[in-house]
Amino acid sequence: MDIGFLGLGIMGKAMAMNLLRHGFRVTVWNRTLSRCDELVEHGASVGETPAAVIKRCKYTIAMLSDPSASHSVVFDKHGVLEEICQGKGYIDMSTVDGNTSSNISEAITKKGGLFLEAPVSGSKKPAEDGQLIILAAGEKALYDEIFPAFEVMGKRSFFLGQVGNGAKMKLVVNMIMGSMMSAFSEGLVLADRSGLDQQTLLDVLDLGGMANPMFKFKGPAMIQRSFPPAFPLKHQQKDMRLAVALGDEHAVSMPVAAAANEVFKRARSMGLGDNDFSAVYEAVKNPDGATQM
Repeated sequence: MDIGFLGLGIMGKAMAMNLLRHGFRVTVWNRTLSRCDELVEHGASVGETPAAVIKRCKYTIAMLSDPSASHSVVFDKHGVLEEICQGKGYIDMSTVDGNTSSNISEAITKKGGLFLEAPVSGSKKPAEDGQLIILAAGEKALYDEIFPAFEVMGKRSFFLGQVGNGAKMKLVVNMIMGSMMSAFSEGLVLADRSGLDQQTLLDVLDLGGMANPMFKFKGPAMIQRSFPPAFPLKHQQKDMRLAVALGDEHAVSMPVAAAANEVFKRARSMGLGDNDFSAVYEAVKNPDGATQM
């Protein structure tokens, strides 16, 4: 199966590499073309533009940073719309809002193409291990056709119906995750300021009903104030912002998520946007905005 892949950031690179390792023929594109080099060493071809990738491949996957990037790759000069046509499928695995996904879907289908949104739950390590959770919605026929690729990239795929449902499910999931990380950071700081051992707190949490992989894997590095980016904080804050907007749209009161979003915004203002999202700990630990990492 020939697959195009647009966007080779932390997630996209790992996902495209898994496809190559499992025998898919992959044509890649990234705005900074040098990021394609390692994938070329593993057998990938390079498309000079998104349009060139679409022209070459029956199926093209996009994994981009935000709604603006997803929109740009489709609608700008040399973008997806220049070559999408009947018989070709476009799968956007980026995390965007439902409106962005619907606008892209409408444009793709007007040109005769098939569209599927398929944002993922998971970060760098699950992407590398092919253990992502894929939240797909849109054209069921395309979902069935691309499913062999989803099996390589993920441990479970859900088909959620009409376009927009995948995007909304991902925002709900990431809203919960960001709110948990903010509360977890507060707990670590409170334990420390109260004279308690933070590692002991992690041990207690891991033995009870609140035990979860995020606390277990992120906690020790947070105590050491080490935040290598598996999921950049700037993207988590973007997802929190979009989730709060979704709440506004449906008149859902979300005071916890709104407060967590403000903490992530403070962390971004402290220059932590490119660190892992667990670096929100620094915004809780140093509410005056001074970091001493």
